[in-house]
Amino acid sequence: MIIIDGQQSPLEVRHFENLEQLIEKVMEDVRMNSRIVTDVLVNDEAFSEIYPHQAEDMDASHINRVEIVSVPTSEMAQDITRELYKVVTLLGKAGRQVADFFRQADDDQALELYGDLLEVNRDFLNMVGVLRNEFATDTSAEFEASLSDLSTLFSEMIEIQENEDWILLADLLEYEYLPVVENTKNMVARLRESVRASVRKEKNG
Repeated sequence: MIIIDGQQSPLEVRHFENLEQLIEKVMEDVRMNSRIVTDVLVNDEAFSEIYPHQAEDMDASHINRVEIVSVPTSEMAQDITRELYKVVTLLGKAGRQVADFFRQADDDQALELYGDLLEVNRDFLNMVGVLRNEFATDTSAEFEASLSDLSTLFSEMIEIQENEDWILLADLLEYEYLPVVENTKNMVARLRESVRASVRKEKNG
């Protein structure tokens, strides 16, 4: 049995050699063109391909039931923009705290939080990349410039850290990084509203 978004498919597991063939056939359906698969359950257990050819190696003779769950691309984009807003808000708060800790000469706590800041900053840039590459969401030139500034400052922050110039790092965070983050936050808010409008339009036909 093959279930796609809660409905039984006319396709049957026995017509395929392995899970990979089955999933490929499902994705050929024109109804899947504007959808993203979020979950695949095999015999009621979540399947995630954590190594190459895992789906190909799963023989169909061992499969009784496959359930595939998908969502519209626009809804996935909306979820990502929601997370982007949360992340960029955290970047602003963390950047301010790190700068304050460095100015107070609380280097240990500053460096611990700074490591988290770098990681969150990297995640944010990666999420934006996914939004563009996977969902082809239009972004303004102003937004692209803000992201470019954020990426450049990210590299400068790492370089200053290597030189252990904490006051200079605090200055960079306070006077350059935080304004760019705030500007980016505004851009993300506008992008989020744009995606929301797209979703509403899609639902209303």
